[in-house]
Amino acid sequence: MKPQPRFTLTATTVDAPDAHELARFYRDLLGWPVRKEEPGWVEIAPSDGGAGLSFQTEPHFARPRWPSTRSEQQMMMHLDIEVNDLSAAVERALALGATLADFQPQDDVRVLCDPAGHPFCLFVRTEPRT
Repeated sequence: MKPQPRFTLTATTVDAPDAHELARFYRDLLGWPVRKEEPGWVEIAPSDGGAGLSFQTEPHFARPRWPSTRSEQQMMMHLDIEVNDLSAAVERALALGATLADFQPQDDVRVLCDPAGHPFCLFVRTEPRT
């Protein structure tokens, strides 16, 4: 039997009209240092070496719509970010350039959009990790 290959998620790559601008937003929001930077590409990651986020400039970027509609670019994925104080985290994200989404489907989660329009969720964990 052939051994299974090893898979390690190292980053999620996010398209943006300006990779450096969007990376700056998430760097400041998450407090992660820049791991790599080159024209049109930036990688940030936690200092402990875990999986990070990469940003690439996409010249034909279309801002996603939340909630989705049939006629506009749909959100393809979103980030869930655990915080310890939801109201303070929302305030910080807004100060950095995020916007609060009009549609909020849950009382204990806040949906925001980053400066490029990607939705992301902030939440406080209420259940123990399994």
